[in-house]
Amino acid sequence: MSRVGKKPIPMPEEVKVEIKPNNQVVVTGPKGSLFRAIHPAIQVRMEDNQIVVERSSNSKFHRSLHGLSRMLIANMITGVISEFKKTLTLSGIGYKAESTGKLLNLSVGYSHPIVFSPPQGIQIKVENPTKIVVSGIDKELVGMVAAKIRSFRPPEPYRGKGIKYEDEVVRRKAGKTAT
Repeated sequence: MSRVGKKPIPMPEEVKVEIKPNNQVVVTGPKGSLFRAIHPAIQVRMEDNQIVVERSSNSKFHRSLHGLSRMLIANMITGVISEFKKTLTLSGIGYKAESTGKLLNLSVGYSHPIVFSPPQGIQIKVENPTKIVVSGIDKELVGMVAAKIRSFRPPEPYRGKGIKYEDEVVRRKAGKTAT
């Protein structure tokens, strides 16, 4: 049995979870509402103010879905209570970020600025010209947006220039040596 999957998910008082037919889970809380369809092989039910996730068989595929489905629902509950955040830092001469309304304007060494429009439900805040905070209630979407912003100029190993996650460590390589 999956160690993650068999743990019940506790329900906080401020969160309302609705399990619709066809394994559709709707989580509503103070920050907003999230919806996700769970695979039909996984059963989701309410029991004593907790959510229990069970699988229909012991096949490898169903075992892999068990823990995943439980964590997706747990992340939905966490997200509607407190937002998820990813922090990105820019390093390099002349690299900077600006926020104009909802748009993010990046100058990262190209001949033109990059203008990024975040999807619905994502907030982008520029704390200083080299620090960007991506936040939202959907953990998957926050991670995808942060990865998209990072992909505009990933950190390179020789000088360390680029956009990187705040806690990311870039392994540096030695450059050429003249003899």
